[in-house]
Amino acid sequence: METYIAALDQGTTSSRAILFNRAGEIVSRAQYPFRQIYPQPGWVEHDPMEIWATEKRALAEAVDAAHIDPKQIAAVGITNQRETTILWDRTTGQPVHNAIVWQCRRTAAICDQLKADGLGDAVADKTGLLIDAYFSGTKIKWLLDGIPGVRERAERGELCAGTVDSWLIWRLTGGRAHVTDYSNASRTMLFNIHTLQWDGELCGALGIPIQLLPEPRPNSEAYGCIAADIPGLEALAGIPICGSAGDQPAALFGQACFTPGQAKNTYGTGCFTLMNVGREPVRSKAGLVTSVGWSVGGQVTYALEGSVFNAGSTIQWLRDELGLIETAPDCDRLAESVPDAGGVYVVPAFTGLGAPYWDMYARGTIVGLTRGTTKAHLARAVLDSIAFQVTDLVRAMNADAPCPLTTLRVDGGASVSDILMQTQADLLRLPVDRPAQVETTAFGAAALAGLAAGVWGSLAEVSALRRSQHLFQPQRDAAACAADYGQWCRAVGRSRAWIENEL
Repeated sequence: METYIAALDQGTTSSRAILFNRAGEIVSRAQYPFRQIYPQPGWVEHDPMEIWATEKRALAEAVDAAHIDPKQIAAVGITNQRETTILWDRTTGQPVHNAIVWQCRRTAAICDQLKADGLGDAVADKTGLLIDAYFSGTKIKWLLDGIPGVRERAERGELCAGTVDSWLIWRLTGGRAHVTDYSNASRTMLFNIHTLQWDGELCGALGIPIQLLPEPRPNSEAYGCIAADIPGLEALAGIPICGSAGDQPAALFGQACFTPGQAKNTYGTGCFTLMNVGREPVRSKAGLVTSVGWSVGGQVTYALEGSVFNAGSTIQWLRDELGLIETAPDCDRLAESVPDAGGVYVVPAFTGLGAPYWDMYARGTIVGLTRGTTKAHLARAVLDSIAFQVTDLVRAMNADAPCPLTTLRVDGGASVSDILMQTQADLLRLPVDRPAQVETTAFGAAALAGLAAGVWGSLAEVSALRRSQHLFQPQRDAAACAADYGQWCRAVGRSRAWIENEL
């Protein structure tokens, strides 16, 4: 009898569920969007109950669509938008506030104060991160300090804190498991990536009671089983949840980057370039961060990472806010109608700039406009901006890594764009390898769960499932690409430090 793995892929704009078979093929899927909440400029929130409702609905629908006996599902794996932070009541399960999303900039002033207090070296040494509003620690602090009565409830042990993986596992197990995996824990700014434990000094500096936090666990082991009394999931009761990883390390795993030096970029809401650096963390000198990629079979693998906050979200901005396109594929069609961006550069620093700049006060900029600029030029400039930002990351990675990248494996929604992938290969002067199975994030979660459940016996078995769909080779003149990149760097300079530092 065929065995299946269910992967929950809880992203920034939608909740998805995908069923995979042992060959790594998609059997069925379901997806539901949820609201993006913007209470103030630079603030981003989600409703945790809406996240849970859409993810639960997607899982039930994907199982129904597969036309299988639910008992054939060997395990559930989870992957999630990282850093997004939730506090909820340990007894009732009700959130105390909306989730604060990874993109949210509301804690920039807290970060500035932590830097002024001299905490930067301790954070870098212990967590592999930089102090930034991106990470979860200051979000938890804001929730504790900003909502009346919450700190007191936390200190009495009445609340749970966690990232989205913890929230979903807690919900799926009926409140029996308050855990997080090492990859998600290492994005909080509170987790020591050397000892694999919460750090008392950092929790103390941010005023976060350690008892609030979930138990850190490896990425491929049983955390608990689906509870029997979840409406809509009754048929899945008892199925083990035994794989979890943040979306980007899950994609690195799903791309079978199991050898140090292998790297991937995910083109999603943001862009995330990760390189497997092996058993020892690498301290970045070029504005990147280091976190746990995964822990499987007692072995920890670390990853060097660069994060771009706005990539696919820039295409959404063209569609939803400017109304220049009706669907995301329209961006490609418009961009292909002109030979280049006509000297226009878009810097999509809507929520600041991530790696390698780490500028919380940058804001979006368009430069090079003329009376002849059309919406086609803007569409081309938006696609170019995504490729430029990834080029920033890869250049930083090459400065840090023991050996330079030779190929970039790619995935995520925007990786289906041929024009974007070709532009990327041209700018990097590297082959860009797009897999036949572009759902690498969900497959990474499925593979972690499948290894724990015995569906696959080794990393080599998982690696053998990956196939390339297209290899994009550099085509455009190298000097023209270099000149273009130089202009991009000038445009980035115009966007930086636009908002005044609150300190």
